[in-house]
Amino acid sequence: MFEEVRVQDGFNVVKLDNQTSEILKYAKEIDNTHIQLHFCTHQLGQLHYGPRYAIDVKENTSLLLYNPNQNLPINLTLQPKGKYVIFIVAIKVFHSFFSQVAELIHFLDEENKDKKYYVDKVLTPSEILVLNQLFTDQANNTLPMLYTKAKVYELLSLYFSKTQENNQSCPFLDTEENVEKIKKAKQIVISNIAEPPSLQELADEVGLSLSKLKEGFKHIYGESVFNFLLDYKLEYARKMLLTKQYNVSEISLQVGYSTASHFISAFKKKYGTTPKQYLMSVS
Repeated sequence: MFEEVRVQDGFNVVKLDNQTSEILKYAKEIDNTHIQLHFCTHQLGQLHYGPRYAIDVKENTSLLLYNPNQNLPINLTLQPKGKYVIFIVAIKVFHSFFSQVAELIHFLDEENKDKKYYVDKVLTPSEILVLNQLFTDQANNTLPMLYTKAKVYELLSLYFSKTQENNQSCPFLDTEENVEKIKKAKQIVISNIAEPPSLQELADEVGLSLSKLKEGFKHIYGESVFNFLLDYKLEYARKMLLTKQYNVSEISLQVGYSTASHFISAFKKKYGTTPKQYLMSVS
């Protein structure tokens, strides 16, 4: 099964999802005014050029092809259960995306404009996540085309981001299911602000290992579960103070502190003032 999506004039995306037990074949004529970006997330894709030459696009890898001097028609075979995405972008459209940052894209340099450019690389976890989202069932999405286009541009940005390889990406966050588990963990913590579960209990409840919970939570929210909870507690307490419906002792109990003194100490450390002084300053 394949689907071709027109993202804009001069920019098409082909999604191939081989759910059969047979090799899927896909062919398309592409001239030398286009750049091709190939992404394989499952199994193996092969690009065939003549009877004896083929380029492998392995699982979780990508391949960029550009040859201004020669047409590069797509003649692809995809293994059973394979998933594969192709970006076909007119060079003029591509230039419009990166006109202000052309120095980051080597084949856009003036000295390279007439040279062919082939590069293969391993996909980052962030890229894999977006690719998997492109194959997510959109039956309940009221704006499926807008969603697809947004993910296509996001993937293009990730691919050409100069800093992407330096990001501390979390390797297991390659499916929306795992991302949803981390989000669920956050909601559980918020819902049990006064008596939160232990990290192990939280990991068990959402179905992740302890190490993956810690790593994934920090990757998505930028801080550990403990620091997130501490910040959330104190911000929640600050807003409760502003209502003037509760005293300091009542608030400290509601956010899980055993004594008011512990709460006051934590509040002062974060905001630089005691709860009472803070309330007086905003009154």
